[in-house]
Amino acid sequence: MPKVVVIVGGGKMGGALLGGLLASGWVTTAEVAVVEPVEARRTELHAEFPEVEILNAPGAGMLVEGGDRLAGAVLAVKPNDAEGACRVLGAVGVTRILSIVAGIPSQRLETALGGAPSVVRAMPNTPALVGAGVTAISGGSHATSADLAWAEEVMSAVGTVVRLPERLLDAVTGLSGSGPAYFFLVVESLMEAGVQMGLTREISRTLVVETMLGSAKLLAETGQDPEALRAVVTSPAGTTAAGVRSLESRAVRSAFMEAVAAATERSRSLSR
Repeated sequence: MPKVVVIVGGGKMGGALLGGLLASGWVTTAEVAVVEPVEARRTELHAEFPEVEILNAPGAGMLVEGGDRLAGAVLAVKPNDAEGACRVLGAVGVTRILSIVAGIPSQRLETALGGAPSVVRAMPNTPALVGAGVTAISGGSHATSADLAWAEEVMSAVGTVVRLPERLLDAVTGLSGSGPAYFFLVVESLMEAGVQMGLTREISRTLVVETMLGSAKLLAETGQDPEALRAVVTSPAGTTAAGVRSLESRAVRSAFMEAVAAATERSRSLSR
């Protein structure tokens, strides 16, 4: 049966996107399929989504547009497999893809697909696995506003979506793509600090994780700048002021800026 969306690559991100699309009601189990060449992973997907068609290869006529709904494939394979997958998709008539493959420019995907295909690139981050990701999308040379709207609808199933020119996707990779790792490193460090100050590891973890969640919620819901919220917490000559002064003396702010710059440059080098 023809589908509205075919997810090519059933790994963690592809599986998360499938779950998000179904949970949001954007597609039914009959309107989506997954192409996954690894048999063991197909078995896992079938167990998790028993009513979804799990294929080992794409086929001709597998996509169909209905009414005002666009149809397309989501490319969720490893970077080394992306262009080969596009050649196969182009051969079976796919002309619209949303790529969540890191580091492969839309021009290379367009060439592999052949013709004048609609390609939209997306850079999601790992919180998409729990429906709380943030994704930047950009259109290729043949993508229309309708293609971008379609891609935004798809990626909204797993979080927030922003639109940017493709030239800024490397910066997105360095900031929000790699960002979860930066935050996890902060959590690790604060947890260890709590243990050193006499707390149990379990209590330290709870305090740090809930503090991070609450702080993020405060930022999101108040709309205030982080500087203003930090000032509220930081009383003159108080405990927080002492802690922040220690961090600033070790150039923590600069270290984060350099980390984002390094990750951005690495992303640029991978796409060349």
